[in-house]
Amino acid sequence: MSCGEPHETDCSEVLDHLYEFLDREMPEGDCTKFETHFEECSPCLEKYGLEQAVKKLVKRCCGQDDVPSDLRSKVMGRIDLIRAGEAVPEQDITVGPTDRSTAARE
Repeated sequence: MSCGEPHETDCSEVLDHLYEFLDREMPEGDCTKFETHFEECSPCLEKYGLEQAVKKLVKRCCGQDDVPSDLRSKVMGRIDLIRAGEAVPEQDITVGPTDRSTAARE
């Protein structure tokens, strides 16, 4: 997506790293570049606003649920693999091998 206007920071770069910006998981200098971009680019600002609203809604609706520690470990392991550029198995992370045999009997 691009608004067609020239920007110091390209729209595609902003959208590719939007969640890092939302979660404040990027260096402050990059955050400043993104904030400047949002001031100049209404389509990206609109996308940012939408994603921010979804994030708030999910937090409000699901923020009180306890996440099982084994599921959290599996998800974090997958994230680490993805960040390292390694292949990620296609199996469902919500059901482990022992869980599948139990689920099949039920």
